[in-house]
Amino acid sequence: MIPGFETIVEERIKKAQKDGEFKNLKGLNKPLKFEDQHIPEELRLSHKILKNAGFLPPEVELKKKITQTEQLLEVAGLDSPERLKIQKKLNWLLAKSNSTRTDRQCSPIMLDNYKDNIINKIS
Repeated sequence: MIPGFETIVEERIKKAQKDGEFKNLKGLNKPLKFEDQHIPEELRLSHKILKNAGFLPPEVELKKKITQTEQLLEVAGLDSPERLKIQKKLNWLLAKSNSTRTDRQCSPIMLDNYKDNIINKIS
């Protein structure tokens, strides 16, 4: 860190506290909620960077699609012709999810797809 920078930051924080600028902060006196508690600490920063750049790990993307399809199924009418298509899609997504699960780790196929997607988006 730049010498003297810490002192300036500390002074500004103390002044803001004195002026009451921290009194109306969102989440005041509430415990912090960490979104990525299940991710090892050494990978959290890289996951956050990828997430902020619009990339999701393949298993998260799949879970997101499953949730969206379940929501579509809920709003589809019982006698709707689309309901069967949505149900088939949900079954396929669930089967895909179950087949790629290997004790909390991504399958090599999903990792390759994820890597290819990142390379294509960056290129």
